[in-house]
Amino acid sequence: MPVHLLKLCVGVDSIDRLAAFQARRLANEGEIYHKTRNAPRRADEVLDGGSIYWIIKGFVRVRQRIVGIERQTNETRGAHCHLVLDPELVPTAMQPRRPHQGWRYLDPADAPADAAHGEVEEEPPPEMAEELRALGLL
Repeated sequence: MPVHLLKLCVGVDSIDRLAAFQARRLANEGEIYHKTRNAPRRADEVLDGGSIYWIIKGFVRVRQRIVGIERQTNETRGAHCHLVLDPELVPTAMQPRRPHQGWRYLDPADAPADAAHGEVEEEPPPEMAEELRALGLL
């Protein structure tokens, strides 16, 4: 049974911005990956169909299938890990999540469903979102 990873997408404010960043990495380096200090101990379960679910601006919004886990070592960074990702970004139903450091395991039962074609929720304008947060509605 697969297990997923949950990760904050720092410095990215939309799915389009994430796609543009990853397109540049794909063009320059030939693959899309996320570099992390620690490799998942449950790597076999992650590689059995697991995805990385990206938290963008407080909500899980998109996922990518993890197609490889490469452990690496170099003199400047030491031991680290590349999570090799499928280039396809799959929008999901928006699910609120609090910030956390690093990545977390995400059981399939807790993962948000993929958004149906054309049903990606857009967020309200920043002013409205701030007011909704102040009211505890967002």
